[in-house]
Formats: sequence, C-alpha cells, structure tokens
Amino acid sequence: MTSQYQHETVLLTEAVSSLVVSPGGRYVDGTFGRGGHSRLILSKLTPDGGLIAIDKDPRAIATALELAAEDDRFSIEQGSFAEIDKLVGGEVDGVLLDLGVSSPQLDDPERGFSFLNDGPLDMRMDPEHGESAAQWIARATEDDIAWVLKTYGEERFARRIARAIVEARATSEITRTAELSRIVAEANPRWEKNKNPATRAFQGIRIYINSELKDLEVCLDRALELLKPGGRLVVISFHSLEDRIVKRFIRKHVKGDELPPGLPVRDDQLNKRLRAVGKAVKAGTEEVQLNPRARSAVMRIAEKIG
Repeated sequence: MTSQYQHETVLLTEAVSSLVVSPGGRYVDGTFGRGGHSRLILSKLTPDGGLIAIDKDPRAIATALELAAEDDRFSIEQGSFAEIDKLVGGEVDGVLLDLGVSSPQLDDPERGFSFLNDGPLDMRMDPEHGESAAQWIARATEDDIAWVLKTYGEERFARRIARAIVEARATSEITRTAELSRIVAEANPRWEKNKNPATRAFQGIRIYINSELKDLEVCLDRALELLKPGGRLVVISFHSLEDRIVKRFIRKHVKGDELPPGLPVRDDQLNKRLRAVGKAVKAGTEEVQLNPRARSAVMRIAEKIG
C-alpha cells in the first residue's frame, strides 16, 4: 500500500540494535506506524525469530498486512498497546514503543491532526472508534477544555483559550482544524518564537482524545510483565510528558521497593526489576537535518532483571 504521505522512522538503527538481543527471540513493535522499525527488526531475526506489531490506525494495519503476507515471522494486531498483554500473550524478548503521532497522520489533512493544513477536526488514531476532537469540543465544559490544554498541552493560556473556544462554538459548530487553529491563535496573547500558537492546544487535545498518556502508563506495566529476564524495553518519546512517564517508570523499577529508611533490608531484597541501559539517546545532527521532527526525540532503554 503506497501512500503519498511518507514516514521517516526516527532513531531507526539505534532502537533496533538496542532491542534485538536474541536474534531467535520474540519481539513486539507496539507502534507499527508504517513499519520502519518492524522491517529492520525482521532483518535482524533468524528464521526462528518472530515479531508481533500493534497499531490503532486502519491505514497502518493495511500496510502491516502486506508485510505479514511477505514474512510469516510477522503478525499484526489492531488495538491500543495498552492491551499488549491480551494482544501478544506469552513472554517476549523485547518491546519497542515509538510514541506520538506519525508523519502520515500529521501530513494528511483529512486526519485532522494538523494546525497547518485545513481538514475535518478529528484527531483519532483510529477514526472508526471513539469520540472525535470536534465532538468533544462541542460538548466539553470550559473547565474541561482548560484542564486538557494545561495538563496535556502545557498551555500557559489554557483558560483564556478555552473561553474563546466556548464563545466561538456558541455561534457556530467548530468542525475544521483551520477554524480551531484561528480561534486558538487569536486567543493566545504571547506567541512563542518559532512555534505556531496552536501547537500546544492541538497537542493537548490529541493526547486526550487518544488517551495517549494513560495508555502509555498501562502499557509499560504490562510490557514489564511480558518481558523475559534479559529482555529489552525501548521507548522513543517526542515530548516531555511522555518522556517523564518513561523516565519515572524505569527509575522506579531500577531502584526497587521503596521502604522506610533504616530497615535492615539487603539490596538484593528490594525487588529491583529493571537495569537502565546507557543514558537517554537523542537523534544526531545529520538525522535532524534530514528529518526535523527527530529533534525532539528521546530514546530510553531498560533491561529486565531477575
């Protein structure tokens, strides 16, 4: 399935080399996208290896089905990676998560993710299920909108923008991305340098509509249970909210049980479950020049112990 909207996979070789520690193992690509990571993972596996991919997006599923027809070591499941335990089943040697929205989703105006190109205000990674951004904006209270913009978009002027959205929808229904972008821009009194004034608001609404942070928290817990000892967890984040969740998760399980100070407990009794592998990895200068979206990427790697 060829698409006019292409996706440049970020930190491709770094992620796959960190993930595949056993070429004959069983792996999970929790965010298939357009298959960049999956294809490279398969190239590193022996005939005994296997890869299961997950994605919400029907268009990603269509691409994945083509790959599944070419390689019987690969299979695809449609759904949220928060359901990884049900979709995968059994132990695995590694889990890869490439978070956020993919380039084809951003670049296609009909998906409703972009504030740069006008399209229907949708923002669902799976357009066939759940509530669209337009539907949510039509019913949400001013308080709810302000909370989403502030919590998930880290928008400084969340209350002011929320009020403007509520006032605008009283006149006419907000159904287009260009319309929402204009409302947000006009309500934002201080535009950040080199950043579209609608960036934070669109991010916040998208994260809420797709339950991205909640799903990530659930997925990390369940992925840890699926991993074999020595198995790798590799996560690529694109904004601070995601990365903070991943960083805290790894730190928690590297440290082990939190006990009151002074208890006579040995270090090996603290139920430590992960070992951090190296420091956070960021895209190099050359990759960022070729793909500007890579500049905010942060990859963290952990290995299950015990």
